[in-house]
Amino acid sequence: MYKSVIAGIGHYVPENIVTNDDLSKLMTTNDEWIIERTGIKERHHRKNRNDSEETTAYLGFRAAENALRNAKLSAKDLDFIIFATLSPDYFFPGCGVLLQEMLGCETIGALDVRNQCSGFVYAMSVANAYIKSGEYKNILVVGAEVHSFGLDFSDAGRGVSVIFGDGAGALILKASDDANINGILATNLHSEGKYAEELCTKFPGSKFGWSDRTLLEPDAVSAEEIYPIMNGNFVFKHAVTRFPETIMEVLDKAGKRVEDLDMFIPHQANLRISQFVQKKLNLPEENIFNNIQKYGNTTAASIPLALSEAIEQGKIKRGDLVCLSAFGSGFTWGSILFEY
Repeated sequence: MYKSVIAGIGHYVPENIVTNDDLSKLMTTNDEWIIERTGIKERHHRKNRNDSEETTAYLGFRAAENALRNAKLSAKDLDFIIFATLSPDYFFPGCGVLLQEMLGCETIGALDVRNQCSGFVYAMSVANAYIKSGEYKNILVVGAEVHSFGLDFSDAGRGVSVIFGDGAGALILKASDDANINGILATNLHSEGKYAEELCTKFPGSKFGWSDRTLLEPDAVSAEEIYPIMNGNFVFKHAVTRFPETIMEVLDKAGKRVEDLDMFIPHQANLRISQFVQKKLNLPEENIFNNIQKYGNTTAASIPLALSEAIEQGKIKRGDLVCLSAFGSGFTWGSILFEY
């Protein structure tokens, strides 16, 4: 049976940096308030909120270019694409096919994953299953988001809008039959849909309508429906419960212990959540990687972006045991354990 190995990884963020002080000019907030509640000091946004060029697919394209370069592969070597995002360029089609065109790949398959903050963990798990089955040999897995176009930068939306940033991360999963390489050791995925409306964007969708409300009654669509809504305390309480559960589950499946971990990379939702989980698992400071301080929550992009930076900074070396875990809207959550 083939094993899934990370052949290359890369990330990309827009050049435009938005600090907490910048946001304080748009809404009633301040640097101290944001850092205390989230740990975030700055995030990247595309320069123009209505930019039709620097789209989600484009950010994914730039990250994919870096991953391919790192893997010493070309787009022609890819035989499948999996693209995770909650902020696609179009309502449909998805970003996967747009990326296939941008890269100049052959007419390979392209799959989109809509699992929000857990999107990259889900996408990577699917890629792993394809590779283990022998279906594909080189799969490009991308997580990318452009949140800045759809946030409410008023006092009403500040509880959500201060958290999110734009960015992308990508990696190449490669099939290997080398007995000396373990690659992905275990995965798990979970969901609990009864809490869907605790963290969601309601419009557009079949539940809340479309053309009649926007074309005939534009004022009938409320800000609460258009912009993301989040029951922050409720989400926090569930996240700090599910994170330890999924981590211990994936370690148990692989016959490993917390003490065996060389690096833990959580989804970058809130620094307070990461710190809570670190304390709960008794992880040393050097065995957890966080970069939410400078990127904010980039949803599906957060894990590959953090993983790419950790490898780039030499904090993860070949052979290290790494755990990736995420929790988010859905609710969905899950983990991946692998030897890099």
